[in-house]
Parts: sequence; structure tokens; C-alpha cells
Amino acid sequence: MKMKKYIFVFACALLGLVSCEKYLDTMPDNRTEIDTEEKVTALLRSAYSTHWYVTVTEYLSDQLDNNAAVVSGSPTEFFHELWAWKDVTLTNNSDPEHIWSDGWSCIAAANQALEAIEEMGGPSVSSRIAEAYGEALICRAYAHFILVNVFCLHYNSQHSATDLGIPYMESPEKGLNPAYERGNVADVYAKIDADIQEGLKYVGDNYDVPKWHFTRQAANAFAAKFYLYYEKWDLALKYADECLGSAPKSLLRDYVSLQANSPSITEGRTLYNSTDNKCNLLMTSAYSNLGYTLYRNTSGSNKYYGYTNEIATTEDLIAPLPWKRTGVTMSDIVFRPRRYNSGSLSYVLLWKVFYQFQTTNQVTGTGYYRGIFPALTADETLLIRAEAKTLLKQYDAACEDLNLWANNFYTVPEGMDEIKLTPADIQEFETSMDYYLWDKPTQKKRLHPAFAIDSEGSIQESMLHLILRFRRAERWGNGDRWFDIKRYGITIYRRFVDSNGNIDHIEDTMEYRDPRQAVQVPQKCIDAGLQPNPRN
Repeated sequence: MKMKKYIFVFACALLGLVSCEKYLDTMPDNRTEIDTEEKVTALLRSAYSTHWYVTVTEYLSDQLDNNAAVVSGSPTEFFHELWAWKDVTLTNNSDPEHIWSDGWSCIAAANQALEAIEEMGGPSVSSRIAEAYGEALICRAYAHFILVNVFCLHYNSQHSATDLGIPYMESPEKGLNPAYERGNVADVYAKIDADIQEGLKYVGDNYDVPKWHFTRQAANAFAAKFYLYYEKWDLALKYADECLGSAPKSLLRDYVSLQANSPSITEGRTLYNSTDNKCNLLMTSAYSNLGYTLYRNTSGSNKYYGYTNEIATTEDLIAPLPWKRTGVTMSDIVFRPRRYNSGSLSYVLLWKVFYQFQTTNQVTGTGYYRGIFPALTADETLLIRAEAKTLLKQYDAACEDLNLWANNFYTVPEGMDEIKLTPADIQEFETSMDYYLWDKPTQKKRLHPAFAIDSEGSIQESMLHLILRFRRAERWGNGDRWFDIKRYGITIYRRFVDSNGNIDHIEDTMEYRDPRQAVQVPQKCIDAGLQPNPRN
């Protein structure tokens, strides 16, 4: 008789959050047998994250300055630990422990679905089972991808064979308190690669609500991103092409409509994160208070750390552009940022980070903040393709993508039919700019990637600076700036704003391969025997 398929609590030693013994005492009567197409596809809904990484990585990045001198009140200690690059000791729905446990729960669901499919006869049983098989593999790859990039140093061909990785779970866990070895980052990436290649053979589009699943388009977008991180530029280009098709312009976000139909922050956020947008390829709904604590138009202790006007005007959204060297304003962006002033504090927001309070107790009024985030988009995939082309030295082709993105994101200046940059234009613009210093900031921060790029001032290096600037604007509020910092070995600082709103001093510096770039694994897992990330 075939062994029945049961949903197990996964990897107890990794999660450290539940009692495996107590759960296994209930077997088998209280478990659900997974033996039909409907049950497999229902199980796979649990293979998508409900605790997203964006709060952690946004606070770790260079998107925020310390506004202690101009903001009343004190910061929440949890957010202070993140911003100060400390190992997090406090709990929050957005904390590393929740990211860790949620990632393994997603992997558990994917593995249970894969085992059930094998017991049912494999992916050849039916077209729907074949698609579920592909979806499960891509979900497993994606969850490992998030975990390895949050809790490990970034992949690179020089060091990753010895850098601590994470366990790669390829089957459901049924034992009590098993021991886990972390392995290395290179092995994790190789297994993600294998899962992606196998999953892409089967993944399909047969979903009632496709934007919440890995369709073929979303899976190709993920593959493009993964291979960019994996330093396989040709494959990043291949899968970006697969995702974007022959008419990428038609897939980009409709910023004109978004601006016209966003009279308030609520409408703007709702429309930005709508599944009706062709550009939003994979959506995730997660417990997150990022939109409430950081990206809303209020003052007070929530702005103790903030995306200041200083950052926006010197480094990011309204910093100088190749076609407009001075006087960049909000109106130069189609979906206009908003500047808010509160005394000496001035900060800038894009109305894109959605949040909503979910009440769990009507009597006490308590509950959780939830956010909706576009995990994968066509706009980012276009910039991934531009970066891959630049690293392959296909500069003219890369400029075509950069111009397509820029003409969609920015307002075309008066007197110009369109923004039309050439490699020479970009090189001239970047070489006319000083490199960033913490007290003399520019958007050009020195790059120290482990992979080889051409010398400072070259066309390639210049174009990479502009791509990283565009990526920073495109993924604003989505936490991905942190991964670009790690990929390119960018030094960042912890800066303090004075009572006049100017940068006063720094208290910490994070350089390339600082051990703190690997977020510490949860203490409960360390206590259970998992090897911790090293610290200086």
C-alpha cells in the first residue's frame, strides 16, 4: 500500500518555534492526506511567503538616515537594532525569525506537494499536476533564494565555496529534531539553479488568480533575477527576454494613469499594487508594518529613521540626471514623489508601499499590519536585462532598455521628443560627477564587486552606476537596494542629521563583505545547534 501523504511540521530544529514531539503525537488521524489534484494545488498556496523581507532589508540599506536631532520621541528598539546593524533580539512580525520560519514553511509545503505528486505517479499524470510540479520546484527555489540572500553573504565566484550557506531541503522532514549542516552558498545556488531549470519545463498559467502564483512569465522573471545574482549574465539575459517578449513597452507600469488617478496616498498605493497592472508579475501579501512605520506622511517617532530629502536630492529620486544636470524636481518623475516637512525634518515619499491594519480582536482593537508588495515586475526585469547586457558589453542594446525605462518613469523634458541616451552620454555624465563621500554625497558610490568590471570611468562602470541608480528608484520601498549593495560591494554609512536637517556625522561604516551583511540566524536555531553567522 502506498504511504499516505501528510503535512508535517517542517524542520523543527530550523524553525525552533513549535514542539515537534507534541505535533507528532497527533499522527496520523489529524493530518490531511494529499492525494488529489485539488489538494496538491491547495497545498501550494502555502508555498508563498506571508512574512516578507522588505522591512529588514530596507532598514539595513542606505535608504535611511537618523533624524534624532529633529524628531520627537524615541525609536522602537526593534527598528533601532535593524538600522544600527545589530543582531536583532526583539520580536516583530517583520523580524528575521519570522522571515526564517516562513521561508522554511514555504519550502515544507513545496516539498510535501512534490512528494505527493511522485506518489500519485509523477508530473505525467495530468497537465494540471505537471504545472503543480513546476510551481512547487520554482517555489522551493524562490524560498531558498530569499533565505540565502538574507541570511548569508552574497554569492560570488571567489568566496561562496567557503561562505556559510543554508540547508537545502529537498524532501519533507519526518524525523524528530534532525541535525542540519549549513553547507556553503555556492552549493545552495547550484541547487536553486537545478530546481529552476527543472521547474521551468513544467510551470504554466492555469490559475484562477495568476498574479499570486508563479506563471511562466513570473518564473522567467525570477530566473532572470537569480542568474543576474549568480553572475551568469547570458542566462539572465535569456530569461529576461523570455519574460518581456517582443513588446516590453506594453508590459511596463502605466505611470501616466497612476499619476492621474492618485488624488490621495491611499488611491496611489492601491493602484500601484493592483493585480490589474500588467507590470506586476508576482504579488505577495505579508505581515508588514513597513508602509505604516516608514512610508506614510506623518511625523513623530516613526520618522526617527527616514528617507530624507538629503538622500532623495543627492542620491536617488530627484538627484541629477544625464539629461537634466541641475534643478531636478518632483515633476520630473511621472508618478510624482511627495515632499513632507515637519519642522527641520523634510522627507520624500512615493505613494507605493501599501499597508492595511487587520484586526484580530474586535474588543481590544488589536491586530497586525499587512502589506501587499510586487515581488517581481516587468520594469525591474527590464533593468535586469540592461544590467546583463552591460556586463556582456552590449552597450548600445543596454541603452535601448535604459531609454525605454527612463521614458516611462521620467517626464520627457520640454524641447525633447524622448530621452535618448547613448553609452557616451552616460559615460560623460558619470565621469563629470565626484564619487560619493558621506559628507559630500552623490549618487555615484564606488563599486567593489567580486566579479570583474572595467576600470573607473569606463563605459561599463559608468553604465552600471546609472543602472544601479535606476534600480534604486524602481525598487524603492521593496527592500532590494540592500542586495545591490551586497552584490556590488558598496560601502554605506550610518549618518546623523543635525537640527537644521543637514548631515552632521557618522557613527558606523559597512564595507564589502562585512559579516553583518549576513543577517544572524534566529537564536532559537543557534540554541538547537545550527551554526551561527560569524561576527567580528
